[in-house]
Amino acid sequence: MKQHIIILAVLLAACSSPKKDVKTVPETTTPVAITSPATKSANLPYLTLGQNNSLYHSWVEKSEDTTLLKYAKYVDEAWTTPTTIAAGSDWFVNWADYPMISHTKNGLMAHFLAKSSTETYAYDVNLIADSGQGWSAPFKAHNDDSKTEHGFVTMLPQSDSTFQVAWLDGRNTGGTGHEEGNHGGGGAMTLRTAVIGLDGSITEESELDNRTCDCCQTSGAITSEGPVFVYRDRSELEIRDIFITRKLNGKWTNPVPIAHDNWNISGCPVNGPRADAIGNNLAIAWYTAANNQSKVKVVFSKDAGKSFGEPITVDAQFPLGRVDLTMLNDSTAMISWLTKEGDFTLIKARKVFKNGTMDPPIVISETSDSRGSGFPQMEKVGDEVYFAWTALEGESTRIKMAKTSL
Repeated sequence: MKQHIIILAVLLAACSSPKKDVKTVPETTTPVAITSPATKSANLPYLTLGQNNSLYHSWVEKSEDTTLLKYAKYVDEAWTTPTTIAAGSDWFVNWADYPMISHTKNGLMAHFLAKSSTETYAYDVNLIADSGQGWSAPFKAHNDDSKTEHGFVTMLPQSDSTFQVAWLDGRNTGGTGHEEGNHGGGGAMTLRTAVIGLDGSITEESELDNRTCDCCQTSGAITSEGPVFVYRDRSELEIRDIFITRKLNGKWTNPVPIAHDNWNISGCPVNGPRADAIGNNLAIAWYTAANNQSKVKVVFSKDAGKSFGEPITVDAQFPLGRVDLTMLNDSTAMISWLTKEGDFTLIKARKVFKNGTMDPPIVISETSDSRGSGFPQMEKVGDEVYFAWTALEGESTRIKMAKTSL
């Protein structure tokens, strides 16, 4: 979605040096490399925690003119044989809008984007489910048939057989173009949600926000009070801060900012937030370049997102964003992100505590700042945190993985 609107490198070039109160700390701990089950040429990894403390790993592969979505489970330090979830020749494959897999007690659900017409930016969110009897035929997540953009999905397990799904929806944009600011004079991108079952049922579809950033990832978490979604909003004045909406007693609250960065930017930065929760303890990480200062931040809530503490700056030197986050316990989160150090682009991670203190950052791997390197992924399994990212190898790609002990 609007990949050409803004090049992140240009934005970073305008960023000023870090504030003096941000201390540089030595890096410690060497992650242990593990082998991904994906073959050469695979990319777009995604990690999620499954039943019985198993790690689910999905990715995309290309076979001639066909795109395949596959997954495997990591159980007892070994991968299961990769399974093909779906395949197609009409998919919209995007470096920032990648397929995902999720699970409930009664089954799995995954999503991919499929073209709805020959127009470049016309595609739908397709879901596919497995209740233990094999993967179903794909079905759309939404009832909208407009030839516009639908993507940047978040799937939250809501019950044993249903998911609360959110996505960016372009039905109001008109689909007449893909220009900076709007779509050929049409309306704005919106955030929508629905409750979707493993059986393909779609209920409670509704609009959560009528004006959002066009191409930043959405995220969310299940708290003790219900699901929450976080995303990059877009005001009439082009302020693009991170907002939250919460489902309370079956109704969605009016979206509010989690912090006031006041980032004024006329194009999409392609940098969405990530959230995770344990009970009513919620953490959200995000990237901003407000006031020409590039930063990665995290904020904690102890009441399921009703209120937040002061934002904590994780990195204020030369981060590129592309954040991920996992909560380690009620008061601690681990955040990963991309950053520049001289001529090198690094994937880093660090523990951040609710009281504002932080452990030294660790370097997960050197990588590339190009779009081809995608968005590194992270997931906690037991007392270990796993990482996956796309490594560029000449004209090809490969998924690499590592883990670190807590």
